[in-house]
Amino acid sequence: MLRLTHAPNIAIATLWADALRQAGFSASVQRYFLSGIAGELPPDQCLPEIWLDDAAEAPAARALLEALQNMPQRRWLCACGEVVEGGFEQCWHCGAAMPAGRA
Repeated sequence: MLRLTHAPNIAIATLWADALRQAGFSASVQRYFLSGIAGELPPDQCLPEIWLDDAAEAPAARALLEALQNMPQRRWLCACGEVVEGGFEQCWHCGAAMPAGRA
């Protein structure tokens, strides 16, 4: 087993591990419940970790995590005139879906 990375919280760790497993990697979350004793132990020692069963998967798994953490941001103009930025696929002003071909 190989520790791939640590996550800032359990929600992010779970999302990352799920994305890795969906891509075919043998990922698991360790230190899942350790945040409850932060203060008794140094907080950085209590962060959840993502582990791989097969160390040979590490380069590809790191590349996937890098892509997840640095997704390109979009900017598109809705028919209502609102500029929508970020990863949103729906206008927050009128609720219209992002036009096809903008993804």
